[in-house]
Parts: sequence; structure tokens; C-alpha cells
Amino acid sequence: MRRILRVIKIIITIHRYDLYQILKDYDKVSTTAKILELMLWFIPTVYKDKPVAMRLRLALESLGPVFIKFGQLLSTRQDLLPDDYVPELPLLQNKVKPFDGAIAKQIIERAFKKTISELFIEFSDEAIASASIAQVHKAILRENEHVVAVKVIRPEIEKTIKKDLRVLKLLAWWIEKLFKDGKRLRPKEVVIEFEKSIMSELNFLQEAANATELHRLHKNDNRIIIPKVYFDYTTHDVIMLEWMDGVPISDIESIKAKNIDLKQLSYNGLAIFYTQVFNFGFFHADMHPGNIFCDDYGRYVGLDFGIVGCLSEEDMRYLAINILAFFNRDYKKVAVTHVDSGWAPRDTPIEELENAIRAVCEPIFNKPLVEISFGNVLINLFKVSRKFNIKVQPQLILLQKTIVNVEGMGRMLNPDLDLWETAKPFLERWMKKQMGLRGFIDNIKAEMPFWSYTLPKIPGQYAKSLHIINELKNQNDEYHKILNSNLRQNRLLLIILIILISVLIIKS
Repeated sequence: MRRILRVIKIIITIHRYDLYQILKDYDKVSTTAKILELMLWFIPTVYKDKPVAMRLRLALESLGPVFIKFGQLLSTRQDLLPDDYVPELPLLQNKVKPFDGAIAKQIIERAFKKTISELFIEFSDEAIASASIAQVHKAILRENEHVVAVKVIRPEIEKTIKKDLRVLKLLAWWIEKLFKDGKRLRPKEVVIEFEKSIMSELNFLQEAANATELHRLHKNDNRIIIPKVYFDYTTHDVIMLEWMDGVPISDIESIKAKNIDLKQLSYNGLAIFYTQVFNFGFFHADMHPGNIFCDDYGRYVGLDFGIVGCLSEEDMRYLAINILAFFNRDYKKVAVTHVDSGWAPRDTPIEELENAIRAVCEPIFNKPLVEISFGNVLINLFKVSRKFNIKVQPQLILLQKTIVNVEGMGRMLNPDLDLWETAKPFLERWMKKQMGLRGFIDNIKAEMPFWSYTLPKIPGQYAKSLHIINELKNQNDEYHKILNSNLRQNRLLLIILIILISVLIIKS
């Protein structure tokens, strides 16, 4: 019953913000749109004089946190959105009032089976920060007198999210059936992608693991601080982290007042991000200004690790090749890489894809390099995907969203920041490391546990094969052929073993 009421509210909201115009743009559903409009003729519409993209944003904000977050996800999918929607959806505001501090205390006490006074010397009743999924309170731990940030999940938020996810899946089914372009838009897959993302944010144990990994990776990096996680005080619904002092990275005047070099700060931000992408293959994927602070020493302070991105070696390799090829204006290389990586279908006509990429990317080079945006490069490449049915990878969508945020922060601090000059050394160093002799040797070392188990057996297998052949010389010729084939394989593996040992000896 609740789901039906929620669907009715969504239909009414669509009418109120006059969003049936979106449906009318598709001949297949124009009749459906007219019928729905007639049924709701008595409900007044609002903002009819505003662009449809703005009305969609306002409607999503009125439907609450889950739909706001879904709209924020859609804002990263420029491969799916019409051009006029691209600048509007990123403006979605997640304005959520904090819930009562007394309820937060109850959640904490239930999680740890202790009273607030047993856990803390001090605990702020008022939330320091509030968002759609959780809010943060400042406290002092009784155990060690450490100042901590206590992040508490919103009551009943998981039930609300699961309920709205079921509604979104139903809407996705409608879109796929009613829109003639529905299957290409893959609404079901988009909702599943959103479900994974938001359910991960609901699990604070996962966020704790993400924060701990970033803390470990940046342990010796004096450009950034990742707060320590207190695992003894972390559950599915509560996470406790080291308290971090600083000012939001968007507060330029306060940063200037601390006599911090803004140019160096902007460079450090990009360097940190490219280090995470090309050195770690593991990056903080929610790096908007609200989650990044600057401390008194000019170091970045990372916050909120519910969303991270992971890149495989293949992702990093193809990404590096694509970006370098783009800046060398080698569009055929970009096209070939898309097909080789599996991002584009195998039967994609390379020349057509190359020309399409050239058409959207070449105008970018009319600008000085200092004005070129990696985020816009990826957005333009995603636009090409519509025509060629290229399935954009979820990890690359997260990367594109994060690049846009990082570039925005960098140029907010330093409008003259040259993104290419900052990124190029990381790309070239990664390519050299992965594809040169050093990379070859590192790959051998990485596989050594497997080879150390397998290779010592080869001489014994070779001798065993010789022994069996001698015993069966006078038997069936077919057996003889099979055994000879086995012998040749073992001989080849033995040669490989000798070569690998020789390479390692020479290197050492």
C-alpha cells in the first residue's frame, strides 16, 4: 500500500512540475502522457515558465533524499542525458535538517550497549554537520580523552531508501517499456548501479574500511591527512573517526588568512588525486568541497569515505593510453583503445568512431592547454558513446565525476592551473613503469608465488614423461603421440623456467 501511495505521489509531482513534456518528446508515449495529464487536470502546475531541466531538478528535490541522490548520480551520466540537462542536475541541493540529538544518543547507546556518559566525557547534542544519510556529532572519548567525530545514521533511513529503490526499479521498468530509446538508456542498470552506491554508503563498516585503506596509502604523504578510524567504536550504524580541524576548501578567504600558497595547494590537490588513480588504483570518489578541508599547515583533510572508486590494472592502462593519445591528437588510438578494452563493441567501425571522437574533441584544442578540462574530455567521449552503443563502465563514471570535482577545486584555488602539465608526469611515469623493462620484471615478481609452486615440478614431470615413453615404446601409436606432445610442453616450460631464472639473476 505504501509503495502505491509513493508511486501516486511521484505521478502527481511529475504533473505539478509539468514534466510530462519529457514524455511528449517521444511519439510512443505521447498518448500515455495526455491521459495522465487529463486525469490530474485539477492539480495546479508550478514553474511552467522555467526550462524543463530546471523543473526536473526541483521535482527531484521535492521528492526527498533518495531522489536527490539519484539525480546526482544521473548528473554524472552525460552519456545518457540530453545536453541541456548536463549543467542543471549537478545543482541538486541535499538540504536536510539534523534530527534530534536525543535520538542520535539512543542509536549510539543501542549500538554499543553503553550509556553516553560511559562512552564519552563530552558529547555535543547539536549536530556539527547533517546530510541525507547521517549526521555528525563532536565528542571526547572517555577511554583515552581523544576528540572524535561520531557519525550516526538517520533513523529509519534504510527502510526509506529500500522502499524508494523498489519504486525506482518500477519506474525503470516503465521507462524501458514506454520510451522507444529505453533499452539504450539501460534504466534498470542505472538503478542497480545507484542501489550499490547508496547501500554501500549505508554500511559504516564499509566506510571505515575505505578510510583505513586511504589512511594506509597516504601514511607518508605530507600533503593530505586521512582521519584514523576507531574500529572498537564503529558498527553498521555508527562510525567514529579522529576529529579533524580545518576550513572548507571553498573558503578561500580563510585559507588566504593562514598565508597558505594557493597555487601549491591547487597543484597538491591534483597530485593527490592522480596518485590515488595511477599509483593506487583506489580513489576517494566523493571529493566535492564539502568533503575536503584545509588545515593550518596547508594540508588537505579528507572526509566522508562512503564512496570510493577502484580501477584495475587494465582500466588504468587504457585510461592512461586514452588521455595521452588525446593530447597527442591521435584519435585513431583512442578509438582502437575503446574497442580493445571492451568499452566499445568488437564490431565498431574504427574509422567512424575515430571521426566522431575527432568531431567532439578537436574544438577543445582551440583553447590554450591551461584551459583544457579532463572532465570535459571524458564528457565529450561519453557523448560519442550514444551513437556507437558504447557501454560506459561504472568505475569510469565515478572517475569522471571525481575529476570534475577535483578540477573545479583546483581552479577555484588557482584559475591559471594547467591540468595537463600537472597530470602528464603521472601518466608518463605510470606508462613507463607498466610497459617498460621495470614493469616486465615487476609483473614476473608479482606472479612468482604461482610460478614458485609450479615451476619446480617441471623437471620431475619432464623425467616422468621420458620414463613413461620408454615403457610404452611398443604400445599403441596414438598413446605415443599424446605422450610426445606432453613431453614437448614440459620441455617448453623448462626453457621458460631457465629464461625467468636468468632474467632475475641478471637483474639482481
